[in-house]
Amino acid sequence: CFVCCVVSVVLVCPVQERGALGFERHYHVTDPFIRRLGLEAELQGHSGCVNCLEWNEKGDLLASGSDDQHTIVWDPLHHKKLLSMHTGHTANIFSVKFLPHSGDRILITGAADSKVHVHDLTVKETVHMFGDHTNRVKRIATAPMWPNTFWSAAEDGLIRQYDLRENSKRSEVLIDLTEYCGQLVEAKCLTVNPQDNNYLAVGASGPFVRLYDIRMIHNHRKSMKQSPSAGVHTFCDRQKPLPDGAAQYYVAGHLPVKLPDYNNRLRVLVATYVTFSPDGTELLVNMGGEQVYLFDLTYKQRPYTFLLPKKCHTSGEVQNGKTSTNGVSNGIHLHSNGFRLSEGRAHVSPQVELPPYLERIKQQANEAFACQLWTQAIQLYSKAVQKAPNNAMLYGNRAAAYMKRKWDGDHYDALRDCLKAISLNPCHLKAHFRLARCLFELKYVAEALECLDDFKGKFPEQAHSSACDALDRDINAALFSKSDNAEDKKGGGPIRLRATGRKDSISEDEMVLRERSYDYKFRYCGHCNTTTDIKEANFFGSNAQYIVSGSDDGSFFIWEKETTNLVRVLQGDESIVNCLQPHPSYCFLATSGIDPVVRLWNPRPESETLNGRVVVDMEGASQANQRRMNADPLEVMLLNMGYRITGLTSGGAGGSDDEDSSEGQVQCRPS
Repeated sequence: CFVCCVVSVVLVCPVQERGALGFERHYHVTDPFIRRLGLEAELQGHSGCVNCLEWNEKGDLLASGSDDQHTIVWDPLHHKKLLSMHTGHTANIFSVKFLPHSGDRILITGAADSKVHVHDLTVKETVHMFGDHTNRVKRIATAPMWPNTFWSAAEDGLIRQYDLRENSKRSEVLIDLTEYCGQLVEAKCLTVNPQDNNYLAVGASGPFVRLYDIRMIHNHRKSMKQSPSAGVHTFCDRQKPLPDGAAQYYVAGHLPVKLPDYNNRLRVLVATYVTFSPDGTELLVNMGGEQVYLFDLTYKQRPYTFLLPKKCHTSGEVQNGKTSTNGVSNGIHLHSNGFRLSEGRAHVSPQVELPPYLERIKQQANEAFACQLWTQAIQLYSKAVQKAPNNAMLYGNRAAAYMKRKWDGDHYDALRDCLKAISLNPCHLKAHFRLARCLFELKYVAEALECLDDFKGKFPEQAHSSACDALDRDINAALFSKSDNAEDKKGGGPIRLRATGRKDSISEDEMVLRERSYDYKFRYCGHCNTTTDIKEANFFGSNAQYIVSGSDDGSFFIWEKETTNLVRVLQGDESIVNCLQPHPSYCFLATSGIDPVVRLWNPRPESETLNGRVVVDMEGASQANQRRMNADPLEVMLLNMGYRITGLTSGGAGGSDDEDSSEGQVQCRPS
């Protein structure tokens, strides 16, 4: 097989071991390999859904856990089952982990019976059984710096810590989410930063992802031990569960505002998987009920909102992205509890033309836009943006494509692009107008009116265009309506802070942490994550060049990390792909789902016949998944039966900057 060939090459090459390992890990996942990725083997041995996979550190062992309550350790390079044992669990296994520095001898499992078991593989025995959780255990996390310690996340809202050096058969509560979010909160996933094991990321019910400093929590616990009210088996104090600065929150900026609408439609938002990039600087989240998000932990940014330069030139030569600028300092962001206009004034620099090859890509994107191929246009604009990140026109055009496509989160990405375009060119006419439309679509109605009034003041010749008049009517109709959303905006503070019921009430500390949350850097679309709450998304490649995610349609999706473009879709299961675990050193991927098998994927030989598992129509698969996420149960059933459901409607706020439109003067070609 491909992997065995790689191993033999590495062994015979007269290169120092360290240099060979560095070369191998740097080039083990490349674009040609991704485009040749195909099924190598199916590992059969389980009799139920395979809910979790885990490589050992060397990558020569793969552990799996299943609904059959068994764990199997495989030799994946030779497709052999090395060991199978009943774990002692009485319900589905959801997580399996090798304990670091145990010589791959100790394996930990967590299951739906609320138990955590520790197994010695050399004797095939369960040596520890922990029963402190009161609801399903969804994830186990380990860390090399803590060789005898591990953590669990369960649906009782608790994060527990275990130390196998202690004789006690009990664990201690590290984090109690119920003290912050009420009794209904459920912890779903957790992971430890591979470069700094003091940081623990936790995903739970709701759109917020939490990052905790374990060291600060430990120090807080030690200081609390002097207090007579401190619990014996808890790190948390009732008056102060966590010390200030021990937690940071991350959220896709549009989701808190969308949450009431999702709740009304019984659409659940829950983080089903979290993981760090290999260098520990990025956090990837598979948000159940929505998309996959990547958060930058180094260059953090607040959620984007309405922010416009107060003054700008009005010459036709600098409208619609025809110039680039130095931008507005510190980006475009604000806390979500209000909007304001910037007091700064951006400097307009001379026009910077795109190089010929990027101009061709932009023209291809414009042609795709004209043919209403919104996703293709977005991907081409994104490809150009990666190479020319300071070109205002590219951001403005991509915003228009997002607004036409109207997938979940598209209007917020469009808003971000509009603000970026305006920061680069404060007199980008179409970006100003599209910004007002985005604010309206995102339910920031008063802010949309303010933005539209500002637009009319800056561009008086467009003040009475048909597009302007139409948006003005929409905004005023919304302002005078007595909708629930309008009432929600008036009282009780920002939408992002409030709970949905009495048992779901949140604390003041939680409100503060949510208000200080950070926004995402990249968003990945195409998959569907609504049916299971264990669906994973992972980095693929030592440099995290790609993002992979399972999906409810039985496929798994692969995106370029930096462009967010979808590059490969493969059929990985007859029903649902839940687990995707990349090999630590090779271009080798293990997947599992509802089928009782583990599938192994690697680059297939060029001489091999056509890969029957490749989903050629990636655009069609992505559109079907967007419909699936927004459909009611009957529509999903019909979709599974093969009936065609009407697609998403088109519409929006005008064409790209090089494309004519009949929606009003403001949407026409550049002045």
